[in-house]
Amino acid sequence: MRITMVGILVDDQDRAKAFYTEKLGFRLKSDAPYSESERWLAVADPADADGTELMLGLANDAGRAFQRAQYGRGKPAIAFTTDDCRREYQRLRAHGVKFTVEPTKMEYGGTDAVFDDTCGNLICIHQD
Repeated sequence: MRITMVGILVDDQDRAKAFYTEKLGFRLKSDAPYSESERWLAVADPADADGTELMLGLANDAGRAFQRAQYGRGKPAIAFTTDDCRREYQRLRAHGVKFTVEPTKMEYGGTDAVFDDTCGNLICIHQD
């Protein structure tokens, strides 16, 4: 068994699609109708065609309440890894990404930085 898809909630799928593809550089994997109000929207690492997909699911009222609670606690919805957190931080800032935590050495190991995905979530980038 292997993980092929994980999901996070977003408050606007059009904004999420633009942010995750244009700002972060992920490849659009799926964008198809799912219901009258939601699309099946997924992105993936452009260097890994068969890698894990990130589904950007539209949040309902309960999902938005959960997002706000997690965001308010400063808790990221998901973490991405990188081999150079500072370089990734600088690249993303150059693309207009707003960080809430600059690259910081963590007591539990590695370096983390946290940014706002403009869709209701905080996202962590982590370097071991």
